[in-house]
Amino acid sequence: MHRALLVSEILVQILINLSKPPGSEIFGWSPSSTRKSLASLALTCTTFHELAMDFLWSNMHGLRPLLGCVTRLHPVIYDPESKYSWSQYYADPLAEHEFHQFLRHSARVRHLIISASNYFRLLTALPIETRVFPNLRSLSWLVQRTEIGDLRFFLPPTLRCCSVSEVPLDMKYIGARCPDMEEFTVHEDSDMAQLSETLRSCKRLRRLQCPPFDSAAWMHLSTIPTLLEVKISTPRTIHYPLDNLNFATFLRLTSLSLCGIEVASAVAIIQHSKFPSLKEFEMHVRVLPWAEAEQLFRALSLCKASQTLESIKISSRNRTQEHTSDSLTAVKQFLCFKELRTLGLSVHYPIYLDDDLLFEAMTTWPHIHSFQLMNWYPSPATLTFRGLFAALRLCPQLQDLQVSIDARNIDIEPEVESFQHTSLNNLIIDSRELETVNVEAVARIIYYMLPAVSQVVCSNGGVPQLWYDVNKHLDMLRNKPYSAPEPCITEAALALS
Repeated sequence: MHRALLVSEILVQILINLSKPPGSEIFGWSPSSTRKSLASLALTCTTFHELAMDFLWSNMHGLRPLLGCVTRLHPVIYDPESKYSWSQYYADPLAEHEFHQFLRHSARVRHLIISASNYFRLLTALPIETRVFPNLRSLSWLVQRTEIGDLRFFLPPTLRCCSVSEVPLDMKYIGARCPDMEEFTVHEDSDMAQLSETLRSCKRLRRLQCPPFDSAAWMHLSTIPTLLEVKISTPRTIHYPLDNLNFATFLRLTSLSLCGIEVASAVAIIQHSKFPSLKEFEMHVRVLPWAEAEQLFRALSLCKASQTLESIKISSRNRTQEHTSDSLTAVKQFLCFKELRTLGLSVHYPIYLDDDLLFEAMTTWPHIHSFQLMNWYPSPATLTFRGLFAALRLCPQLQDLQVSIDARNIDIEPEVESFQHTSLNNLIIDSRELETVNVEAVARIIYYMLPAVSQVVCSNGGVPQLWYDVNKHLDMLRNKPYSAPEPCITEAALALS
């Protein structure tokens, strides 16, 4: 054996690559193949044994492999020819002399997924103080209708990450049992009081994703200095009362996502919190009335995160029955965010944007990467090609753009322009009343001045045939030999300037 394999760091890297080799997703490398390879390596020599066994048992899906180590249960679990029909409901619980067989490799388990309670009754004779998984770091608990006592062996002090479908009663004081818990996820709606009590027991959370909780839990979370990300999510819009919400300072919170809660509660959270480090804000609601949208945008513009926010995404799923001729002033209200990289709005109302406002926005947001305004309602476009490219000169890093543009007004000659925006590669145009558009001229503008845009996408409410024709002309231009236009001053250029 080569002496390099005696270096534990090298052997660990080999085992990491063996556990998930490069290209495994493409070539169909299965977990069973990985486990067989690790088992073979563990049997090769004593040098490989311990590390290979650690990797072999590190990730477990269920208790079945550990129960297979019990002499009595091994034949009925793994032998398909066994005359015994394996049934976890009729097998006797583990006897005292079988405990060490079950626990033989459990200390190696780092990540565990429990999706069914079938085998829990086999552990009923284990002493309550037994640490079944003393080194467990991550637990995914997908069991529905958990009984009291089911979780007692699965919450060691070493646990850092816990994901549950709903909050079991056993998890009431998870923060006390797992003091170093960093990530906590609850996927389904749970009893708010029970969830809130669970959250108040956590002291060192870094990431939280769960349904709504009460004001006391919210205030408690604001005092956790390690908290970085919070995502509150519910599948339906609910009344989310936040009574007695005092002013809260989330010192290190960088990401806040609100999905499904009512706008009034979101505004209350923003108005009663400081967020000195917030970089990402995301909100999704089913319906966002015009007045509430304006109120939400204003609350964001006045919050203390105006100097740190880099990403804002706000969307609503359904249109309202409300009719108004007014346009949302979202772009104007977001000009205070000097560090903005991403702005995405899809709120079923026209959003006002013209040449001057886009130019001011791009001047304010020099680092912008994605700027998308979904315009669901037909409205006259006031942004021109000349205004668009004047603004694009100010944002060389822009990659995604979705705006409404007056494509009928061809006010620029791409062959005589020296400017090209080479970063923009995703262009979505919301256009209305485009029966008289010069398709070839639009294609030439995109081809010469936006070389990275391969296809123009038209969002809801556009004219698909128009952009089909534009993209067809784009393909024709790309398939012919390209010669870059030389900058020059012509009569046409002077007339357009």
